[in-house]
Parts: sequence; C-alpha cells; structure tokens
Amino acid sequence: MAALDIGPGDFCEEHVISGKKLAKRLRQEIAAEVERLTELHGVPPKLVTIIVGEDPGSKMYVRMKHRACKRVGILSEGYQLPENTTQDELLRLIARLNQDATVHGILVQLPLPKHIDEETVISAIDPEKDVDGFSPRNIYRLFYGGELLTAATPQGIAMILDSLGVDLDGMHAVIVNRSTIVGKPLIMLLLNRNMTVTVCHSHTRDLPSITRQADVLITAVGRRKSDEDPYFITADMVKDGAIVIDVATPHGDCDFEAIKCKASYITPVPGGVGPMTITMLLRNVLAAYSFQLAQTNVLTTYAIDYGSYVS
Repeated sequence: MAALDIGPGDFCEEHVISGKKLAKRLRQEIAAEVERLTELHGVPPKLVTIIVGEDPGSKMYVRMKHRACKRVGILSEGYQLPENTTQDELLRLIARLNQDATVHGILVQLPLPKHIDEETVISAIDPEKDVDGFSPRNIYRLFYGGELLTAATPQGIAMILDSLGVDLDGMHAVIVNRSTIVGKPLIMLLLNRNMTVTVCHSHTRDLPSITRQADVLITAVGRRKSDEDPYFITADMVKDGAIVIDVATPHGDCDFEAIKCKASYITPVPGGVGPMTITMLLRNVLAAYSFQLAQTNVLTTYAIDYGSYVS
C-alpha cells in the first residue's frame, strides 16, 4: 500500500498540531485497508472489549472505541461484567476469546476492581490479540526495537513526531511521566528513533532546569482538575523552538497560549494526542488481524513508512 501523502502543513496551523486532522487522514487509510483485506480474506477484523464494573469513564472510553471501529469497518463486541465478577471468571472469558479465531483483538478496559490483579489478567491475553500492547511479550518486543503492537498513546505520540518530518536523530526528549501506559513504552519508542531520552516524575529535583534542555518535551502529569488550577508546565520551563506534546486530559499540563509563542510545534488539549490514541488502537487491531491471518507481511515498525501498515 502506498505511503500516506501527508506533511505538517496538512495537520498543523501556526505550529499547533491538530491530532484530529492527522487522525482523520490515518483513519481513512485504515478503513481502505480494512476493506481491501476483508474482501481478500472473506472475514473482517474484530475487536472484543471487556469492562468489569460500572466505572463511567471506562464505559465512555469503550463506547468511543466501538464507534471508531464501526467507522473504519472493524467489527466490535463488548462484554459488560458485574463488579463482583471473580478473577477466575474473567480469565475463563479471556481464554475462550483467545481460542476464538473470529476475534483478532482483545481489550480489557482498565482499571479493574481491586480484587482482580491487573498484571495477571493482562498476561492472560494472547499477545497476538493484545491490542493494548501491555502483555509481557509485546513489551519485550518493544524493548528490542519491534513496534508491532504497542501501547496506543505512546504510539500516537511517536506517530505525531514522525509525521512532522523533523529529523529526530540525536534530539533530546524529556518525558514528564513514568507510567507503564505512557512514559515507559515511550522511552523505547523514542530510543528506537535515536533520540536521547530523559525521564522525569514527581520526585525529580529542579524539574525546570531539565525541561529547559528538551528539544522535545512530552508531559502527561494530569494534576490540573480545572482550568483555574496552576499550570504544571509554564513558558519559562520550555526552550525556544522546542516541540511540546501535552498528553494530560482534560485540562492539560501546559500554559498553551504562552508556550505556543516559544514552541516550534505544540499540541492542544483537547484535540491533540487524544484522537491519535484511538486511531492507534484501530491500527493495532488491523495489525493483529493481518498477523493472525499470516498471509500479509505486517511491518514491525512504522518509523520509516508510517503510511504502510501491511503490504
């Protein structure tokens, strides 16, 4: 499949990165590839989601994922399990889905109730169907340079950076987050692009002195509970010409208006990384589907040609 013909001029305006515009272009390509492969193989890709409990945020995110699947031609099915579901019951469901050849992606929405061990559940998902990219095998693959199934938010950040057309080689990236779903996978994605990576967190001393060194500053703290709360990243903490990626929702970490005047590129909140996260989930479902059918060559990285998912 031909590479997506897109540059920063297609999704940036006055150096502000529109994740919505970039995601829309990528989803168009994913939809075309889903249609082609479904016709070729006679079976569409399918995602199954599992929610345990009544967390309203989890329900909202899963609804968004199902809607996105429908728009690109991916089948989706959801299991809504009661709060008192036992760990063994959940593991039995996962085992059944692992064996179901019509299911190509499995996503257990986090967080889980406290009586269920998340690590055990994630490890039970077939790595080839782990579209969240959290299983030990997929983390191992990422550690050694493969990006077949990688956590969606870090992958979305990397896709934004790749799409800017900037030479990332040797750039200093500072990540203000060390979580297992953003900061830690992102370390490897950026190292795979030959970037120099510094990781900061809540115990980092003299954070501004470090963020001011960043060619690329990525922040995902999320402590602001309203638009009236103080910014975590202020303009004096950012180097002139830096690329700034704000992952924190719903209120952002960065003083957007002040930093926009200094940054070469910056993502808004909302409309920056968020739309890319679900788009990368769709990409993972497509990659998992292709890998399982074993009749197409799935690229294990997208850094060189981010427009080619399968060939």
